[in-house]
Amino acid sequence: MKTIFLVDDSATILLSISGILAKAGYATEKAASGEEALRKLQGGLKIDLLITDLNMPGMNGIDLIKEVRKLAACKFVPILFLTTESQQSRKLEAKAAGASGWIVKPATADELLNTIKLVIR
Repeated sequence: MKTIFLVDDSATILLSISGILAKAGYATEKAASGEEALRKLQGGLKIDLLITDLNMPGMNGIDLIKEVRKLAACKFVPILFLTTESQQSRKLEAKAAGASGWIVKPATADELLNTIKLVIR
């Protein structure tokens, strides 16, 4: 079973996406902040995909990706942004930081699952 790590400061988003992923047969881990996510990954959490929000208090999604990419175990883990932002400049910034893809909220369950299937191994 593939494990998807969700990082979002919205408890509602974490709950709804983890429900969609569980129904599709994925295991999920959750973190409510970039800092919490980084601590879990530094602690040895093994994941197959990271999905992170961009705008979060403290460490934002781009800073999180930069830190995650420094971890040997996560160097090649696909990372998706799930955010309300859709500006091209932010997409380029995310890609430069190491993001594999971008999903704009609100996304349907099908959009989310189809994008995951494209990036997860």
